[in-house]
Amino acid sequence: MDIVLSVCDNLVLDKFWAATFPRHDILGAGNTTAPYFGAEPLPTDSVSQYFGIQTPPEAYLSSFARDDIVRQYFSLTLITWIFGVLLYFFFATLSYVFIFDKATFKHPKYLQNQIRLEIAQTMISLPGMALLTAPFFTAEVRGFGMLYEAVDTYPRWYLYFQFPLFLLFTDFGIYWIHRGLHHKLVYKNLHKPHHKWIMPTPYASHAFHAVDGWAQSIPYHVFPFVFPLHKFAYLALFTFINIWTIMIHDGEYVANSPLINGAACHTMHHLYFNYNYGQFTTLWDRLGGSYRKPNMELFYKETKVSEGEWKRQVEEMEEIVREVENGDDRVYAGGEEKGVKVTGVEKRGGVKRRA
Repeated sequence: MDIVLSVCDNLVLDKFWAATFPRHDILGAGNTTAPYFGAEPLPTDSVSQYFGIQTPPEAYLSSFARDDIVRQYFSLTLITWIFGVLLYFFFATLSYVFIFDKATFKHPKYLQNQIRLEIAQTMISLPGMALLTAPFFTAEVRGFGMLYEAVDTYPRWYLYFQFPLFLLFTDFGIYWIHRGLHHKLVYKNLHKPHHKWIMPTPYASHAFHAVDGWAQSIPYHVFPFVFPLHKFAYLALFTFINIWTIMIHDGEYVANSPLINGAACHTMHHLYFNYNYGQFTTLWDRLGGSYRKPNMELFYKETKVSEGEWKRQVEEMEEIVREVENGDDRVYAGGEEKGVKVTGVEKRGGVKRRA
């Protein structure tokens, strides 16, 4: 993250901090635009060798120096928040337009105004997740991790091995954290907001309670404090994680694999709650006894949206919701109101729905 921070400092943040907290010993009170004619050298960094970005004079004109830990923390919070929003909307929208199966809108358990609610939950949570995540990034920038820049720092084989190692390590950590979030003492206060979406869209990918989203990201941030990780590999993996999170909520069940935890596996989790806690693979679910194979009907267009498949999903899901949440307070697009007890089956719009 030091490279990202340096780029943002050079392009935007040096000017922001110089204007917000100017050095009056150089500029004079109230003057944030005067040129710097001091003899002290300007801060230097390595980003120019990669991106050709030169350090601006404003880098020395703030009372908050670049290496001030408070400035770094708030800068990284802002960067994490803004880039989180941009990545979310860019990739979730691409997925929604080109991949997401719009037949999901007709599912009996699709919520009223669901996409708007998913986006609202995400926008509420992202600032909190950024505040909680920034301490990890600040520690990395200050040199406490094992991030490295020169490719010959470690053997060449490790340059490639760090990618599967990262995925295995984080998948293991997320499995246990996610499973812990389903404990009855934790679920209703933290994880329930994400399970509001029984049939999620790509916009549900980041629609968590802030502490829930942060908790599930901890393994990503712990990894570079335990294992060496190339700085650019870290940035690539951080982007991949966001894309993957969207992909497993896209409703397009392509990966019928016993190993990959794709959208079909994750849909089983949203429908039936206590299965498929993993992020990338089914390995830890299999070892932990929580793996549930996706229904084969999901992989065929004609049966994926069939009345019979949806009826089976609804009947089992409602029984689990009563057990896990002691009732269902969701408002569904089909017209089911909060707190309505399921007593039978009626037919609406060609699909049998519980009412």
